[in-house]
Amino acid sequence: MGANRICWTLTHYPDVDVLNIDGLTYAGNPANLADMADNPRYQFKQLMIDDKPGIDPVFEAFQPDAVLHLAAESHVDRSIHSGLPFVTTNVVGTQVLLEAARRHRVQRFIHVSTDEVYGSVEPPDAFRESDPLNPSSPYSASKAGSDLLVLAAFSTYAQDVVVTRSSNNYGPYQFPEKLIPRFITSGLRGKPWTLYGDGLNIRDWIFVDDHVRALWAVLQRGVAGEIYNIAADNPRTNWDVARQLTELMNLPLSIIERAADRPGHDRRYALDTRKIRDTVGWQPEVSWDVALAQTVDW
Repeated sequence: MGANRICWTLTHYPDVDVLNIDGLTYAGNPANLADMADNPRYQFKQLMIDDKPGIDPVFEAFQPDAVLHLAAESHVDRSIHSGLPFVTTNVVGTQVLLEAARRHRVQRFIHVSTDEVYGSVEPPDAFRESDPLNPSSPYSASKAGSDLLVLAAFSTYAQDVVVTRSSNNYGPYQFPEKLIPRFITSGLRGKPWTLYGDGLNIRDWIFVDDHVRALWAVLQRGVAGEIYNIAADNPRTNWDVARQLTELMNLPLSIIERAADRPGHDRRYALDTRKIRDTVGWQPEVSWDVALAQTVDW
């Protein structure tokens, strides 16, 4: 999401400068932004967001008008095996950024979160922004904690902050531990695809370009202290995603293998997006079939 966000901003807004702070841990890839390296409006700083002594001088030098906080440890499986990095990056790192933004009088702080903080929901219901949090994994619990820190900054300091909660993203540059790029890259190598459980867990999928546009809309027109759900109303079971990918890649269904379900595997996520559509004026533009084919081609 961060790489696509940066490319989109620099392409569409010639009067905007971007500073990219990235720790370049296992999922970071400088090649994602190689085309932007010589752009005079783009700067890069390799830095972990929980590094308070390192963050402050970067804010002092760049003097940002806004912070879009997309940095996170985000893979549920990894959090199950070791939750500490998730707490360090997602909770402590968020607090470090919030404090730096306050000290340097940043005009707006956008905190990008996840639908997973709500937990699972039975059909046909969908979570609204006012619903209580019920995370099921160390990852989603750490994101819920960071959401609360951001909202507390609004209540305590009147800091201009906004929280967004997105459904599953897909598209170019995504690290291949995530389901769609993992299946595509495994298929290109002739390796089997593993589905947890019965494969009928449901996620709402949004193309990353639509999410990027939503974040810009919230940056411009969102209300301080508010939460906005971002989704494409595009629910698919994991089995349906795998089956459609086999068709796009001309692969047999036999490439799909089953594995025991993972701990804390929520059955269904669904977001009610009426708030962002009605008050901010955003809606998704790219269809699932078109975007999935573009992702495979990429």
